[in-house]
Amino acid sequence: MIRTGFPTDGPTLGEVGEQQVIRAIVNAAPSSLNGDDAAVLRPAAPNSRMVAATDMLVHGRHFLPEYTTPEQLGRKAVLQNFADIEAMGARPVAVLLALSAPPTLPLAVVEKLAEGINSMVEEYAAELVGGDVTSGSELVISISAVGWLGGNLQPLTLDRARAGQNLVAHGRIGYSAAGLDLLRSGRQIPGEFAELVDAHQAPRLTPGRGVVARAAGATAMTDNSDGLVRDAGLIAKRSGVQIVLDREALAPDDNLTAAGEFLGVDPWDWVLGGGEDHALLATIDCDAPAGFRTIGQVKKGAGVTLGGEEPVHAGGWDSF
Repeated sequence: MIRTGFPTDGPTLGEVGEQQVIRAIVNAAPSSLNGDDAAVLRPAAPNSRMVAATDMLVHGRHFLPEYTTPEQLGRKAVLQNFADIEAMGARPVAVLLALSAPPTLPLAVVEKLAEGINSMVEEYAAELVGGDVTSGSELVISISAVGWLGGNLQPLTLDRARAGQNLVAHGRIGYSAAGLDLLRSGRQIPGEFAELVDAHQAPRLTPGRGVVARAAGATAMTDNSDGLVRDAGLIAKRSGVQIVLDREALAPDDNLTAAGEFLGVDPWDWVLGGGEDHALLATIDCDAPAGFRTIGQVKKGAGVTLGGEEPVHAGGWDSF
């Protein structure tokens, strides 16, 4: 079943006030570390380093209530930040939430949003440890994530890909963009496409894959947030290499092909330019680690090709 829409009834944020809004968030996402001026995190293992990332979701720019639910939005807000932590080879441990919202927004929206945040952080054995709320003209959700990078291995930075390596991926590629186009179409969406819609509303990864890739010998990693060609191209540019995407490995599957026929869209647009799947993309000398698959190779040169040819479906997300 495809769920969309925000609650529209009940008391509003302006009616209940700041403290009740905070209590609603804390009740939905409880943590013993939350409630003071700042959160004091538990010490990491010896020889660990802290990793931090932040990202926002802005109403009208990153989401529309008619395409999602508050719970799904909360999960997505966390996942897009945890993907950045995982992409460094680190383990997410905590999040902070900053929320700006109109006083007319029903309190139930914030409660459900916090429940979604809590459900995602629990999957990672992490916690919501603090944040801030304020009035604003639009709903803006800002998540800051903290993780620990253990051991002596280097973080999986963008500039460490080497010619001769494989490009491997964990997670769906193209599903989120297909789901968004289905929602935007205004058509009755067949149940067979529920997985695509869900991938846009609340993308998923298997927790810990970034740590696995780093332990297996990956050297560079990012997540597919802005489009495969664009994100793989960032690794290529920063590392001074060429990435050759494997056409066969990336060929649209049955779900994407059927959705493309339904909407009259070339599914390669979604695979190469869609983004927002937050699939992990890593370069590694050996075969794909557990949970990953090989989708290309790293060679001498520059840029990104699809089977040696210039990609014709190379759109992607641009914040401005």
